Amino acid sequence: IYVDAARVTGTPLAYAATFPATPSLFSITAGYRAFLIQDTLITTTQPQMSFAENLQQTANYTIFMYDTLTSPKQKIVVNNIIIPADTTARVRFANFIFSRTAVPNVDIFSLKRNANVFTNVAVTDVTGYIPYASALTDTLYVRETGTSNLLATMNGFNPVRKRSYTLVFRGRYQTTGTTGVARLLSSFSSN
Repeated sequence: IYVDAARVTGTPLAYAATFPATPSLFSITAGYRAFLIQDTLITTTQPQMSFAENLQQTANYTIFMYDTLTSPKQKIVVNNIIIPADTTARVRFANFIFSRTAVPNVDIFSLKRNANVFTNVAVTDVTGYIPYASALTDTLYVRETGTSNLLATMNGFNPVRKRSYTLVFRGRYQTTGTTGVARLLSSFSSN
């Protein structure tokens, strides 16, 4: 990843990975910035992604890269990080499942809460953060909106207090199982 022609990643990113791999962040000066995301392998089939964004001072952002290796797309969203005053964590949901045909919106159901925590989220939508109980292991289910049709399960979601997390529904909608493109729900810490 390059910003204004300066490389910001120290090591290459693996497919389906996050950068940075830990909740640590990196800084970019506010203002209009040019991004270039490219595969540096000589044998690459992935086209470069080049885009610009006007970054605000003191704001935090996440860049989601999605679609396919041969037709990559990106979406940049502001991370509205607020450190809770109590012992809760904060969680948001991003729907970046891939499909060449239209697919239903999804709900995220929490087994601990016995209720949906996010509802009717369309592909490429990113919700805002919500308060979430910390230090309690939860099981989360991705379902077609308004149904019990199970699309993916995340076992062992255990957010740490005062942290902000993003849940991402990703992979290929039509693929189940454990292959590299199988649909799944994953998470990463935003702070």
